[in-house]
Amino acid sequence: MKRNFDLLVFDWDGTLVDSAAHIVSSIQAACRDLDLPVPSDSIARYVIGLGLQDALEYVLPDLDTSRHAEVAERYRIHFLASNQGSVLFPQVGEGIARLEESGMLLAVATGKSRRGLDRSLQLTGLTGRFSASRCADEGFPKPHPDMLERLMYMLGVSPRRTLMIGDTTHDLNMASNAGTAAVAVTYGAHPRPALEELSPLACVESFAELMEWLDGNA
Repeated sequence: MKRNFDLLVFDWDGTLVDSAAHIVSSIQAACRDLDLPVPSDSIARYVIGLGLQDALEYVLPDLDTSRHAEVAERYRIHFLASNQGSVLFPQVGEGIARLEESGMLLAVATGKSRRGLDRSLQLTGLTGRFSASRCADEGFPKPHPDMLERLMYMLGVSPRRTLMIGDTTHDLNMASNAGTAAVAVTYGAHPRPALEELSPLACVESFAELMEWLDGNA
């Protein structure tokens, strides 16, 4: 069967890894540690996938930027205190292996740092499964198209042959800005209505459903 796409680019947190709740609790704990306003779950979930500066400006709009590093360090301490942030969603491991074996190019575009992604790849057993990856500390963060543009350039794939898969509006907006198609997963950080407003090719409710969609459409 003729393929519609040559490159699948996956977001990490909330798309492949069930980390949204752990990220939210780590953000909130960091704020408590420093006696800062503690964001609600919905506000903390919204910034998942953004670069650090954009996330902190949204979560703590009145905080002087000179304190961003302090908050970030407390967040890292809480996030790294356990491996809860590196647990794959059901069927992700098998699905990624099957896609790789089919000859599809796979990549990751994530708001994590390079150090954070490398650690999570190792913990999940997915090291070596992706042809390329880009992180928020290697260029412009989402929703800027830089991550996708760099991945397409590195792998020699056009926007028309690239599909972005993510759980946030930041992922879908990045895809739109880069001129690629996108599929949304609704089991991650952002609610389905917000994702649907950006008109992805599909909204799927599980990784198993995503694999079914890819089998018929990718």
